[in-house]
Amino acid sequence: MLARQRQAVILEETRRTGAVRVSDLVSRLGVSDMTIRRDLDVLAGRGLIEKVYGGATMVTRSDGVGTDTCAETRARHEAIAAEAARRVRPGQAIGLSSSAVTTVLARALDPVPNLTVVTNSLTVADIAAGSAQPDRVVVLTGGVRGGSDVLVGPLAVQSLRGLHLDMVFLGVHGICERAGFTVSNLTQSEADRALVEAGRSLVVLADHTRWATVGISTVASLSEAKVLISDEGLPEDAREVLSAHVGELVVVPVENGERA
Repeated sequence: MLARQRQAVILEETRRTGAVRVSDLVSRLGVSDMTIRRDLDVLAGRGLIEKVYGGATMVTRSDGVGTDTCAETRARHEAIAAEAARRVRPGQAIGLSSSAVTTVLARALDPVPNLTVVTNSLTVADIAAGSAQPDRVVVLTGGVRGGSDVLVGPLAVQSLRGLHLDMVFLGVHGICERAGFTVSNLTQSEADRALVEAGRSLVVLADHTRWATVGISTVASLSEAKVLISDEGLPEDAREVLSAHVGELVVVPVENGERA
């Protein structure tokens, strides 16, 4: 794996979980401790992460214009997740991929009764299983643990085949007119594609920072998305492109990310 690809994986993992450990990254990526620390130096130098003892955290992100704090990212995810949750009806079977925004969605779905939630994310499964709804059913795929919280590989893919879900909510690493919806991990992309194929309706959840970013593997084309939910930071050129390809583009307002 090239340095750029490793760094994309590290950044995606940090965005999803909020923090990463050097030891976990060494095991996952199969490289030396020194290589991981050099990758963290590169990402920290670009303002994308903050190095801490034993790893890194997602504290600030430089976008070339201003500063994107964790609070602002959280606010965008909460706004997107709230819009997604309003589309879920009692009695439905839904799929949630492993991502930061789908983790927020799992919490937003707590008031909805009689749901079946299918996921390959250990974090999403834990949140869904802790729902106050006594009739909540949680289906966790099998598979090999491919990261801090995601199950991947042939077992994960096979367990998704044959399922019929009303909606699938997909978080992505990047969105591009040519490449479509992409992720930064090859093994995760196989499971994500199987999840997409199991759903009658694909809803992609992606804040504006995902636009014009390309991960290593395409999960779905833009036209496969029935709905794409993003935030008001999405630039006008992106809105024009996406409106022409996805079934419905929904842009949600975001409250102040610095609120308590």
